[in-house]
Amino acid sequence: MESLTYNKTILPDNVQQFRVHPQKFALWLGLSVLSMAFAGLTSAYLVRQAAPNWQEFTMPEAFTWSAILMVFSSISIQVAVWAFKKERIAVYNISLVVTILLAVAFLVSQYMGYQGLQDRGVYLNGNPSGSFVYVISYLHIAHVLGGIVPMLVALVRSLFTFGNPEKLAKFKSNGNRRVGIELLATYWHFVDILWIYLLLFFMFS
Repeated sequence: MESLTYNKTILPDNVQQFRVHPQKFALWLGLSVLSMAFAGLTSAYLVRQAAPNWQEFTMPEAFTWSAILMVFSSISIQVAVWAFKKERIAVYNISLVVTILLAVAFLVSQYMGYQGLQDRGVYLNGNPSGSFVYVISYLHIAHVLGGIVPMLVALVRSLFTFGNPEKLAKFKSNGNRRVGIELLATYWHFVDILWIYLLLFFMFS
């Protein structure tokens, strides 16, 4: 039974190419769960919006800048994926650094956005409309931090390992490790798209 699933000498090539890497499958499954969770939160926002005490307010401009920063960070991490596959390690390292800096700038812009909300009289423990924005955006920030940590790990590994051609070849020969940067990029693109969705939702709902 095991050979029918994993043995490449039994499965034909045209079947092999459609097999999904288990780590990629796990990531997509996790992202699907996260998508449903945020969809549930935004649905609750719409339901609660019908209450008579709902406070209307405009989203601070800093949140829009944070979305722009996330878009550029998605571009830079995709460049890192390309550079890694081409063994352009210098470009790979620079792209990771740029992505991390953009992620930090995103966090700063979020803080500025929260300051803007407070200037509008919108607080975490105030009207439910503001509480929803704070809680949902805090959850998103948690997932942004969850992407920054592995990016830092990838950068440190590159600086101390990939400069040696033999170590780089050994790393790339490991299929599970080789897809790591692709998984990280996919996760980061998801975090990017999620914030754009949330921002548009808060602006136009």
